Amino acid sequence: MRTTSEAIKAYAAALPEGATLSAKELLHLGERAAIDQALSRLVKRGELMRVRRGLFALPVKTRFGARAPSVEAVVENIAKTTGERVSLSGASAANMLGLSTQNPSRQIYWTSGPSRYLKLGAQSVELKHVPSWQLRAPNSRAGHAFRALAYFGKSEAGEALGRIKSQLSEDERRELLALRASAPTWMAKELSTLAVA
Repeated sequence: MRTTSEAIKAYAAALPEGATLSAKELLHLGERAAIDQALSRLVKRGELMRVRRGLFALPVKTRFGARAPSVEAVVENIAKTTGERVSLSGASAANMLGLSTQNPSRQIYWTSGPSRYLKLGAQSVELKHVPSWQLRAPNSRAGHAFRALAYFGKSEAGEALGRIKSQLSEDERRELLALRASAPTWMAKELSTLAVA
């Protein structure tokens, strides 16, 4: 008969990269106290990573050794399991669209859930709670443009929008224009220029 640790390892190995585990998800493998002890032992042995208190992920084995799962995969999995909306931060969106050369020292994602920090090997990731209007179209280029404008703020939004327009297809510009209904007035006013462009 296999141990609780072995059962957890086998369960985790069957999950895709970036999938997270918590003790509550593993109660079918044993009693809570035994699960907690097994998780602790697996972390000490380097066979599991503690992403944050109570949340674990399986390291990815490569020919060069074990590495942390990709940040994107972990964040996507957290969004899926918690039901919260998660997207790139405004600064990351601006960087991705070539509007800013600043690279944040730590990866920041905006979320509809609570703010918290994740640790993936040497990488520190912040999930930062923001108002729901900033999370519209979380995975589209138009949505990223929307977040970039929010990041630049009232004083720089007009100039930023001028630079963004040329990077978006006609469909993406229409999608961005449609997002103005949920934006603050200053931003909706800037986005309205897309209707007459």
